[in-house]
Amino acid sequence: MIAIAYLGPPGTYSELAAETYARWRNLSEYRLCPFPSITKAIQATANQSADICVAPVENSIGGSVAATLDTLWQTDTLQIQHALVLPIHHALVSRADSLDQIKTVYSHPQALAQCQNWLEQSLPDAQLTAINSTTEGLQYLPDQPTAATISSLRAAQLHNLPVLAHPINDWPDNCTRFWMLSPRASERGSHTSIAFGLPTNTPGALLKPLQLFATQNINMSRIESRPTKRLLGDYLFFIDIEASLDSPQTQAALQLLRSCTETLKCFGSYDLIQAEALNRE
Repeated sequence: MIAIAYLGPPGTYSELAAETYARWRNLSEYRLCPFPSITKAIQATANQSADICVAPVENSIGGSVAATLDTLWQTDTLQIQHALVLPIHHALVSRADSLDQIKTVYSHPQALAQCQNWLEQSLPDAQLTAINSTTEGLQYLPDQPTAATISSLRAAQLHNLPVLAHPINDWPDNCTRFWMLSPRASERGSHTSIAFGLPTNTPGALLKPLQLFATQNINMSRIESRPTKRLLGDYLFFIDIEASLDSPQTQAALQLLRSCTETLKCFGSYDLIQAEALNRE
């Protein structure tokens, strides 16, 4: 029985991503293990309490998910097995009779950011309250008739709660990329993710590592900086490249990178899965 960790409770987009991934892999026996935070889900997989972790890493509107990047950097045992791109269509769930009755909106910070324009236009006076997941806020609705939460249609159906508006995300093509993490080695795929810290904050310190990919004819598809939490202005850099880890070009680039970075970590190679295409099959 394969245990799949994800950000719970049931009804979150992470759970939907986990189920989609299990279907894509044709897993006959698996169990979904919800955790109260992304960090705890990743740590459970690193500690081998779960076999796979489904962790959101980037949204097309809200950008990167800091908790995933920071926790993966701190965890030295996990590799990315696959990346799943899942369409995200948010719903406003509430027991209120109309929008003008809503005074508070609960949801995950990413969901609030993905619906920012809609909220400003439709609920300009509502208090926005960030919580751990898109599903957590549903528990407040029975006792708070003027409250609403941004979640998935599936979550509303699971809890038998009414939907006031759908979809409410600011852009119709809203999607989130999830990483499938496990301790297994992953050295082949269309993309590879790495991260590194620089030895000094001097002119050209970042330029040199980035130029190395060009010299090996490797395209970078994403770069993201995160604070090291040691000093203000001290950063880590997360990079996705369109190349497999086992290719000679990638190996040459990594060898050169070791000479101009303070710390270098490789999170493995993987292929991209488009959930929308799977649902059409």
